[in-house]
Amino acid sequence: MARLRIAGFVIAIPSAFGLIALACAGLLAFGLYLQHVVGLNPCPMCIVQRYTMIGLLVLGVAGVWVRRAAATTVLSFVLALVAGFGAFVAARQSWLQWYPPEVVSCGRDFYGMIENFPIGRAIPMIFKGSGDCTAIDWTFLGGTIANWSFLWFVGFALAGLLMAVQSWRQR
Repeated sequence: MARLRIAGFVIAIPSAFGLIALACAGLLAFGLYLQHVVGLNPCPMCIVQRYTMIGLLVLGVAGVWVRRAAATTVLSFVLALVAGFGAFVAARQSWLQWYPPEVVSCGRDFYGMIENFPIGRAIPMIFKGSGDCTAIDWTFLGGTIANWSFLWFVGFALAGLLMAVQSWRQR
């Protein structure tokens, strides 16, 4: 079984996948708390990040059950790629929050874009960001939700790459 070494600690890679899945579940639960209890509505970029987090959760759960080294390597690399995509979306939203466009247009919501436009037109509209993507409704230690999402996604991507390298070496 492949082992992951981080700062002197040794973690079995299936356990690392489980930790990632658990962290994703917690972050998704906190996002739902902010939405349904606090009353913050997610913008289109937040929804893309939420779906990416669900993808990481699924990959984490799958990684717990995979035992073959080659499959673990591939799964770890895919996890790193998905987390990298999430980090890109969160970084783009952070950029929009730091430097909001001069003309703010609230535009369509996420589902309106997907239902009314071909996917080739909807995706650029999502990443352009709407007026509500620039809003800062909640902060913790000076960071917005997008800032914290970026940090989590980068951490997941680095863990995925580290797991891929470790499992590749032990093949």
